[in-house]
Amino acid sequence: MDKPVPKPRSKKTEVVASPEHDRRQRRRFTPDDRERILREADACTERGELGTLLRREGIYSSHLSTWRAAREREGLSGLQDKRPGPKPTRDAKDRVIEQQDKRIAKLEKELRISRALIELQEKAHEILGIALPRTEDVDNASASSSNSAHKRSR
Repeated sequence: MDKPVPKPRSKKTEVVASPEHDRRQRRRFTPDDRERILREADACTERGELGTLLRREGIYSSHLSTWRAAREREGLSGLQDKRPGPKPTRDAKDRVIEQQDKRIAKLEKELRISRALIELQEKAHEILGIALPRTEDVDNASASSSNSAHKRSR
């Protein structure tokens, strides 16, 4: 029967990654770098020059294609950095309009309820045979009650 081979025992060692094996960060090109590389790529006429440029800069030909298309579509502003992710569908003005629309809808709902309550009160007064106060009487009564409250406070 075969005996399992024992693992060699060694002192504790710390494993440290060497700099050449570290993961490389994604390289970001400034708009000036993109413009410079595109100018150099456009100036390449000899065979192999473009490949040398791509290797020297550490980029792929797809970078050049993407940057050229952006430059043709939007000019030099197409080479500017863009924020990642989907574009916002609404700007600040649209958000304000949406808030105002919600507020208007809420106020209209409150108005409908208030009108229904007033209509209900009118029907209750009619059924019970109670005369509704006229608006002039209500205005005069509220004015006189505020005057009497003013006199009492003196």
